[in-house]
Amino acid sequence: MMKKIIALLSTLIISIAMLTACSSQDDTTAEEETQEPQYTVGIAMFGDHPSLENCKDGFLQGLEEEGIVEGENLEVDLQSAQFDTNTANQIAQSMVAQDVDMICAIATPMAQSAFNAAESTDIPTVFTAVSDPETAMLTEGNVTGTADKLPVEAQLQMIRAMLPEATTIGILYCTSEANSLSTLETYKELAPQYGFEIVESGVSTSADIPLAADNLLLQVDCLSNLTDNTVVGSLQTILDKANKLNIPVFGSEVEQVKDGCVASEGINYIDLGVQTGKMAAQILKGEAQASDMPYETIEASELYVNYEAMEALGIEMPEELADRALDANEE
Repeated sequence: MMKKIIALLSTLIISIAMLTACSSQDDTTAEEETQEPQYTVGIAMFGDHPSLENCKDGFLQGLEEEGIVEGENLEVDLQSAQFDTNTANQIAQSMVAQDVDMICAIATPMAQSAFNAAESTDIPTVFTAVSDPETAMLTEGNVTGTADKLPVEAQLQMIRAMLPEATTIGILYCTSEANSLSTLETYKELAPQYGFEIVESGVSTSADIPLAADNLLLQVDCLSNLTDNTVVGSLQTILDKANKLNIPVFGSEVEQVKDGCVASEGINYIDLGVQTGKMAAQILKGEAQASDMPYETIEASELYVNYEAMEALGIEMPEELADRALDANEE
């Protein structure tokens, strides 16, 4: 009798243990099934200046609006190449080695480095602040993003209205930035329609800018910036030299106008970043493939002005621009 009782108790204990184990396994499986996906994104910036920072902030905002939030289900590796191409290559290679889920590359040189580093992997590259993806060869493969193509014709119209007597526009650019070469050609094509001659000066590095600016300023009535990372990184040097000669400098986006440029017909880089972040969210969630997504642009431009800079240079606001003009220092 005692042996039967012991046998029954043993069987009962084993059964309870098995049920507990199964229940625990079921709970674990259910937990795994409902656990929110975690993402790792490398954000690679070619350098640090306000428009690129705005792109980065907008990108994170766009992801957050789609439910991908840094510190919750998103880990971010943020790095800057400080406008050095070799460093950009190293950053891209390190992110590929980390096997991140995606590289967000900000500015053309960084996008090219990221795409080249990730090309033989399944890591998508999503770029932003790339003026001409076709020229930069960023339109085929596991890559997509947003372009910040400048509204060159609107810029020329604005400069003509503000400087009715001007005949020459100077453009500084870095010879290794594909985006600048493309936009420069557009300027040269359209400028004669508005009575302008483009005087260009190419530089290899930021160290070349002071001398190049000195020489260029002696030949022109004004300067107009491109979205050239090397040049914009030295904007204050250019402004100091131009202001001493009473020569206006027109920016390519609002942050340059805040820093002292007279005006700009440009896009909103926060909005551009948000648009990029929403595209990236689709890819991370598996709703789309980068290779199937054409790059996108923002069509509308806005006129930003720096009234203090205009006053210092004796420039009056033309009536035809007054209704559209936004004070950059209030943005």
